[in-house]
Amino acid sequence: MSTRTLPARARRASVMAFVAALALAGCAGTVPLDPGPDSNNPECAAISVRVPDTIGGLERRTTNAQATAAWGNPAAVIYRCGLPPQPPSDLPCFDVDGVDWLLDESNAPRYVFTTYGRTPVTEVIVDITFIAGSDAVRALSGPVSAVDADARCLAATDVFGGGTVSPTPTPSPEPTP
Repeated sequence: MSTRTLPARARRASVMAFVAALALAGCAGTVPLDPGPDSNNPECAAISVRVPDTIGGLERRTTNAQATAAWGNPAAVIYRCGLPPQPPSDLPCFDVDGVDWLLDESNAPRYVFTTYGRTPVTEVIVDITFIAGSDAVRALSGPVSAVDADARCLAATDVFGGGTVSPTPTPSPEPTP
């Protein structure tokens, strides 16, 4: 039966069902994420509007939570803003384009990079089987730098007073009699 022989009401219902199916198909790719507790912070908005459409060739996907983003299918890079401030940590910390990041490799191959010294805190989770962590963090450091740093990671030379840090103490020369 063609749509020309259907009554107008049936044609409208058919079109509405088709539109609804298209809308539902568009939502199927949404990545479900939990927002950070401070995701409504205006600084998160300043970062979120700057995140790129692609990271390392991975296309950005829609998410269901404020101040979040995801890239890749499956989601290989996840961004969340508005996490609680980070206390001092023994995790490795490194600078990428002026942003200090803590690196947690405990759930490898999913690495968690967390900003240090910026409020609100940003978290980037990277599945390194799909993209290098450094590529993802580099792509997001620019947007994150929209928030001013209020602290920096310390290097070993900062803690130990400068100079070089030796893994073993150098023995002092014995005094001569």
